[in-house]
Amino acid sequence: MARVKANGIEIEYETAGNKGDPALLLVMGLGAQLTIWPDSLVGGLAARGFHVIRFDNRDVGLSTDFGTWGPANIPAALQAAMKGEKVDAPYHLNDMAADAVGLLDALGVDKAHMVGASMGGMIVQIVAGRYPERTRSMVSIYSTSGRHGLPQGKPEALAMLGSGPENDTREARVRHGMKLRQIIGSPGYPTPEPELRAFVEKNVDRRWYPEGVGRQYVSVIASGDRVDLLKTIKAPTLVIHGEEDPLLPVECGRDVARLVPGAEIETTAGWGHDFPPQLVPRIVDRVASFCKGK
Repeated sequence: MARVKANGIEIEYETAGNKGDPALLLVMGLGAQLTIWPDSLVGGLAARGFHVIRFDNRDVGLSTDFGTWGPANIPAALQAAMKGEKVDAPYHLNDMAADAVGLLDALGVDKAHMVGASMGGMIVQIVAGRYPERTRSMVSIYSTSGRHGLPQGKPEALAMLGSGPENDTREARVRHGMKLRQIIGSPGYPTPEPELRAFVEKNVDRRWYPEGVGRQYVSVIASGDRVDLLKTIKAPTLVIHGEEDPLLPVECGRDVARLVPGAEIETTAGWGHDFPPQLVPRIVDRVASFCKGK
């Protein structure tokens, strides 16, 4: 674990692999700490010849939080967005993209393969569009363009984003985290319960900070869509998406692939909105093979 100052905040990060290998930046999603990236995925990419960098986004994990801004009002943000009004947010996805680039600056990395999952996919889309000189390639994993009118996630999955545990005990937090993972997870590749519990416990114990999730969510709402930006991306692009994603349906990924010129897309049956252990080797192979020649 290490920390640097970048873009006016402190960013917690980890690296794996040889510093002399091409850099590959992993950007996580909503409320997700860097530890949500499976160690097997990080190690697998490092073994395939990449200097892998993963980090906590602002307002999550051990990076700078924005607690002084106060709790987010998600219903008010959604209502304002529907009316076309300005959404009150502590920061935008553009700021989070600048964080990612600032981290590369602090680490002395001039270009990297940009790999993002969910909200992290939105962030790497912005990096590829606004910082083309820093982008070797882009991999957008179960993400979206944010285009109005795309299919919505399942109500029970969306409801989990704004819900909390029944009380403030560690066990309640763990049970809530497990329920979330089970609802958004892969029906074709369920994670065994003991393995899932250990994974959730590790993340709960590292930092439990639901306030940051709300602020990140409002920031996504405030940032609007990336339709026009995606059309300008020149970096080689791969979109991968689960066909059973209950949070961001597969059509969201297909929309990203349609908008980015020359993008490749691969969808997987039975895959939801997680990284099931059974699929990690396949994901590693697909990402490494795509990025290797870029």
